[in-house]
Amino acid sequence: MKRKDFLASLAIGAAVGLLSQPILANLAGQFRLDLTWTLRVEVFAGFTIFAPLALFVLYLLGKLVPVLYQFGKFAAVGTLNSFVDVGVLNLEILLLGAPGVWGYRIFKSVSFLAATTNSFFWNKFWTFNAEEPATARETVKFYAVAVVGFLLNVGIASYVFSGVARPASLSPNVWANVGALAGIAASFLWDFLGYKYLVFKRPAVRV
Repeated sequence: MKRKDFLASLAIGAAVGLLSQPILANLAGQFRLDLTWTLRVEVFAGFTIFAPLALFVLYLLGKLVPVLYQFGKFAAVGTLNSFVDVGVLNLEILLLGAPGVWGYRIFKSVSFLAATTNSFFWNKFWTFNAEEPATARETVKFYAVAVVGFLLNVGIASYVFSGVARPASLSPNVWANVGALAGIAASFLWDFLGYKYLVFKRPAVRV
């Protein structure tokens, strides 16, 4: 595994560890979690260590099936994007309170935009190793793919949050996170295929 990939995965793990903090703070009451500083540090350290370790395993598997390593990098970025999405959503809830249906759609749109912007730079320059500066055409194609991802992500998340009966045992804050995860899952495969084959596809080399 290249040093660049190790450092990138280490940074992703650390970022996920930080973004998990507002999620833990928002959900601690529901699950009666004693959110001590020791636990916060353990979560941060765990993600920071796990990310490069997981990528190294996929690097080894990638020697047998090459696409697995690239997919592993995409999955690492996807995990970071998910935590940006859910982390920003929980930060909004912590700062502004539990939202109604339209408030949730706004919160989710903001968190999705933050995750999508993060996704563009990580996927372009790391996952798909595009060395050229971002062009207007590439950016347009990226956000065209992202619009479909947005409709899947926010649409499914909003449907779960407002259109599916919430179990009485779950608070609105927890249910907001369930919706967010459903939306992320719905758009994940589309994002990978769209970015790989439409946005960051390299031209065939002629010999």
